[in-house]
Amino acid sequence: MTLSNIRPGEMIEILSIPDENVRVQAIRLGIYEGAQIQCTEKVSAGPIILKRRMQEIAIGHGLAEQIKVKIIA
Repeated sequence: MTLSNIRPGEMIEILSIPDENVRVQAIRLGIYEGAQIQCTEKVSAGPIILKRRMQEIAIGHGLAEQIKVKIIA
């Protein structure tokens, strides 16, 4: 499953970020393999809003399609 498939309210764990360039961008945003993050909002065909600790991050749909995740709650 990819980040683009999650729904608002779901808690996820990042499993892999296969593309090295995408991984570098994601790490800058606090997203890395093993990170547990909550989806707070999803705009159809638009950004996905993620919350980690007290920070919210908007991830574009194209980037979200490349990040593999699993639902944990």
